[in-house]
Amino acid sequence: MIIVSKYLVPKGYLGLTFFPFMFLKSSNLKVNKRLLNHERIHLRQQLELLVVPFYLWYILEFFIRLLKYKNWNEAYRNISFERESYFKENDLEYLNNRPFWAFLKYFCKHEFSGGK
Repeated sequence: MIIVSKYLVPKGYLGLTFFPFMFLKSSNLKVNKRLLNHERIHLRQQLELLVVPFYLWYILEFFIRLLKYKNWNEAYRNISFERESYFKENDLEYLNNRPFWAFLKYFCKHEFSGGK
């Protein structure tokens, strides 16, 4: 279910997924297929880890990455869940063929850098 709220999505982000909801900053983003695919990948990740463990892993990995990069954006972009979503967001067929726990492939590789 998609909910539009500029107040629930943190500044600097366009969307946020909290199973089973997808929050978007503005209603015009409902047609952004890349963003919707990115957030749907997060929904799948959350389901695979039974939701609560997903958030525990996400937060723990974020703080580990923050210690490593000493930069909020780099830490966020290098969380394995985000890596998978960013690398596959343009592949609109990805979820049709995505292997179970595919985010593990991104745990140690494909690092983003430079604050992108």
